[in-house]
Amino acid sequence: MSAWSTHLLLTERRREFLGSPMHVLTMPETLALANEAMVERKPLHHTVINVSKLVNMRKNAELMEDVATADVINIDGAGVVWGARLFGIDVPERVAGVDIMTNLFEHCARNGFRPYLLGAEQSVLEAVSERLAREHPRLGVAGMRDGYFKPEDEAAVIEAINASGADCLFVAMPTPRKERFLKKYRGRLKPNFVMGVGGSFDVYGGKVARAPALVQKLGLEWLFRVVQEPGRLWRRYYETNTAYAGLLWREYWNRRRSA
Repeated sequence: MSAWSTHLLLTERRREFLGSPMHVLTMPETLALANEAMVERKPLHHTVINVSKLVNMRKNAELMEDVATADVINIDGAGVVWGARLFGIDVPERVAGVDIMTNLFEHCARNGFRPYLLGAEQSVLEAVSERLAREHPRLGVAGMRDGYFKPEDEAAVIEAINASGADCLFVAMPTPRKERFLKKYRGRLKPNFVMGVGGSFDVYGGKVARAPALVQKLGLEWLFRVVQEPGRLWRRYYETNTAYAGLLWREYWNRRRSA
């Protein structure tokens, strides 16, 4: 894919919903863009949008800028997929960040690319490394670093990532920290494909279980997460889901009045 065709694809597939930009891409198209970035050594900054992030972007201008300036913005949340479709946006499928990451692990192992893993707890990183060794013995991990570092350590972290020779970077830190980190340093990072993966290391490393496929299809993966960590997550999901429902209702009435 040429630089022009990539630009054209991303321009044609960019949409806006409830004030948030997003790309209506399939998983194969997303993986092809990541591969192109690594093969041709063209920087590509990837992020995802879900209900929680969409709601928080509306009251956090910095987060909005961090997301809006990314090169690729996949739709991770089933709620956003359904909401966008409800208002006439043709979304082909949900493209979850954890699935992009696991697909790219396999792709890197098959094609000799080397990922750098940044974020999560050290024990989780070790569990991820052990699973990668079992499932992808040919994969060469360029380096790993947990996410518990201070702002004054960021320069050293960037230096270590760049010195590793990594082709891609996965950042497993919470929102908005990972978005701010990648936006702030994207011009200095040498890995060509960079993406925030949130809690995906926790899932891949087995710290938390991923919802069964049927639960994912029903759009209830968030509820599965709440059941696993109710004390930490129930209020967050209650507040963001309630706010999102309100946004959908207002959008409906605004469009009806305009019609």
